Amino acid sequence: MTISGRISQSAFDGARLRVILLLDLYEGAQQQFLDAYEHMRNQVASVPGHISDQLCQSIENPSQWLITSEWESAPPFLAWVNSEEHVETVRPMHSCVRDTRSMRYSILRETSPSQPITSQPATEDMQVAARVGDGVVRHALTFTVKPGSESKVAEILAGYESPEAQVDEHTRLRRTSLFMHGNRVVRAVEVQGDLLVALRHVARQPEVRAVEEAINPYLEQDRDLSDPDSARVFFTRAALPAVHHVVSDRPRPADLRRHALYYPAKEGCGMDLARLLAHQDEIAADDPDSPVYGSTVFQRDNLVVRLIDMEGELDADPAASLGLKGMQQTAELERLLDGAAIGVEGSLETERNINRLLSHADMMPITDRSSAES
Repeated sequence: MTISGRISQSAFDGARLRVILLLDLYEGAQQQFLDAYEHMRNQVASVPGHISDQLCQSIENPSQWLITSEWESAPPFLAWVNSEEHVETVRPMHSCVRDTRSMRYSILRETSPSQPITSQPATEDMQVAARVGDGVVRHALTFTVKPGSESKVAEILAGYESPEAQVDEHTRLRRTSLFMHGNRVVRAVEVQGDLLVALRHVARQPEVRAVEEAINPYLEQDRDLSDPDSARVFFTRAALPAVHHVVSDRPRPADLRRHALYYPAKEGCGMDLARLLAHQDEIAADDPDSPVYGSTVFQRDNLVVRLIDMEGELDADPAASLGLKGMQQTAELERLLDGAAIGVEGSLETERNINRLLSHADMMPITDRSSAES
């Protein structure tokens, strides 16, 4: 089996996807849950890329349930799970469920009576190479604030006291990076261990709760974090999943700086834009002369954010900073990017427009905090 050390996370390996949802129901809520599930499965059955799903009940604890689904690949599932349609479809389940946990896996190997047992993938829709990472999970949240409140929100978000990094013996907060682009906030986190455990730990910290309460009046989307349903809907809509992470295998430079770049895609082109940037960053990781050492691409709907660790300033190499390498890739970015949304019109083959795109895409850093052992 080939092992890939540079790419630790990717939604673009082409493999079929297995999604596992663990649920713990309230006592007496089984029938209500079954009715909600019937509604959900009728909806998801028509979603492009969906293959099948199963509902299972524990033989040991009748309150514990499991939903598994199979998808042609990760992109169609991510498009569905991050859609407003999905938010509304699963809403009836909220009052039935005490706790949930979602896990997503690429299918590497498969055994069935009709297939011989070999060390190779049985079909072309399985991931060929296993990935080796550093045990770090990457995720981001994004939301918008009321126009005119940007400076106040930035002040609040920059001034909070960091929560305790060590969550338990297996989980640790490694890094939190906050950026703003206009009235949009992006908070990216890196967690060693269990992401869900870490997020719940952070949400319980008094200093974090105080910050969340302080920014509530400025949010464009109302929320009440004391109401579980309101909090669940807000964080579902705010989720900005990491779809690709790559890092160079050359020695880590000592003077890396973290930047975030904002790429609004044309309608329906978000996933293709994220895929293009991910591919470009894989090329950069193989280039010993590239200033970009590592990259994480986040994507939801038509919003793509690229977090990069690089040597030097962005404007020292605008094309590399933007993830541009070659005329064909530049033309593809131009085709997918909603340039008008960030004030860039015309061909990206001109130095002037590349510099203008970099200026508009560059997100304002608010805070970047690492734990002592990161």
